[in-house]
Amino acid sequence: MNAESNKNLCQLLEERAGFAPDKAFLFSEADERVWSYAEFVKDVNRTANMLSSHGIGKGDVVSLLLPNSAEYVIAYFGCWKIGALAGPVNSLLKPEEVEWIVTNSEAKLMLVSSDLVASIPPQFRGDRRSNGRDRFVMFDEINAATEGFSGEIGTTDLGPDDEAIIIYTSGTTGKPKGCLLTHGNLIANARQISGWMGFVPDDRLLSVMPLFHMNAVSVTTISALYAGGSTVISPKFSASRFWEIIEKYQITSFGSVATMLSMLLERKDDSRTLAGSPRSLRFAMCGSAPVPAEVMKRFEETFGVLVVEGYGLSESTCRSTFNPPNEKRRPGSCGMPIGNEMRVVDEEDNEVPDGTLGEIVLRGPNIFKGYFKNPDATERAFAGGWFHTGDIGYRDPDGFFYIADRKTDMIIRGGENIYPREIDDLLYTHPAIAHAAVIGVPDELYGEEVTAFVVLKDADSVTEIEIVDFCKQHLADFKCPKTVHFVDDIPKGPTGKLLKRELAKLFAESRAK
Repeated sequence: MNAESNKNLCQLLEERAGFAPDKAFLFSEADERVWSYAEFVKDVNRTANMLSSHGIGKGDVVSLLLPNSAEYVIAYFGCWKIGALAGPVNSLLKPEEVEWIVTNSEAKLMLVSSDLVASIPPQFRGDRRSNGRDRFVMFDEINAATEGFSGEIGTTDLGPDDEAIIIYTSGTTGKPKGCLLTHGNLIANARQISGWMGFVPDDRLLSVMPLFHMNAVSVTTISALYAGGSTVISPKFSASRFWEIIEKYQITSFGSVATMLSMLLERKDDSRTLAGSPRSLRFAMCGSAPVPAEVMKRFEETFGVLVVEGYGLSESTCRSTFNPPNEKRRPGSCGMPIGNEMRVVDEEDNEVPDGTLGEIVLRGPNIFKGYFKNPDATERAFAGGWFHTGDIGYRDPDGFFYIADRKTDMIIRGGENIYPREIDDLLYTHPAIAHAAVIGVPDELYGEEVTAFVVLKDADSVTEIEIVDFCKQHLADFKCPKTVHFVDDIPKGPTGKLLKRELAKLFAESRAK
């Protein structure tokens, strides 16, 4: 089937359901519920009807503050059915971080889990005394959330350029930016991924990565749909139960980050399936940060499962490259373009020769539409007609790409993107801190960990623990510094810019002593 014939994601779903209505599409690993394609379409329609009853229509944003669940996937498609934008919100964020995203995206409604009610912004809670109406809906269980709503609902007239998702991603400022992805972007990336990986209707993909990230949405959910296959939603990654899940559901591939592979290796001696990994499992798809060569080697030798690395960003829907899922893989490389164009350019946007470092730029049908209400950032990102990733890398003569560094100071901790500026800004609000700078440092388990360098106004006026606790009051735990180094000064360049590379050297020297 030609993906370009599908105007939107719900039409793609309905075509798949029409072809194989009784085939299992969605599995809920937490409680063993199963949806056939036809049953899934029915619950999507119920959700769409419920959203319509709250006044949601084409172009409106619905924030999704949910744990990994079948309901999360249904919520995405329920939004798309009526032309609304799904706005996934990282469930690890603190209330004030959630409020920024929900407010900035101009969300009209929130679908929320009961476990996350405390993070609902004040403006979404109705005033009972004046009969104000709440602007959130509890979405723990699909039957309860959509009780009384049934019946077919026609797919809104949507084209491939209509927006489907607004997902917030860190960029060149401390506050995240709303990245607008279209129906065409998601369908294109699903086509690229499923085609490159050779997914077929018999494939069953495990979504264990968070559904508030594009990895789980694009790589293991929409790609499974595009192939006519199935997806299994797991609440969270569990090294102790991982192989049991693989075996029970006969998983053929799963999305992961390097940290997950390391954790599985740590528990290899008590794995039920160590005598031979389930034969269903063909490969692990890994992204977000490079997999250390030794981890990849040990994982493949221990479990007999290939690790296939890829590269991408929210702005490229998800994946832009993948290694070939066979013996042609190149460890250390992020692979080859899977359907979009990719170049390495210099500061003047001239393409550089193979083997030369430069900035990675992208162009293609999976590249996002732009940043929400931020034309300046959008214009900068698309200078010269190509999306500038901010990542530094090179291409070898055979067309394989390698990521060498990040042009920005982004920290990637266990697959989570952390922008140091946001933490820097918070540290400067502490009354005892004169200067502060946050960097990422190597970590065996998470790839990178957050550490802060601090200059105090008065010696011994605050402790490391107090600074960490201060951060935890305002930021998601994964963003908070795990260590704090008190220094007399922070290195600066001629213009006064903090030299974070010098801080990395200081950290390395302190570890070497």
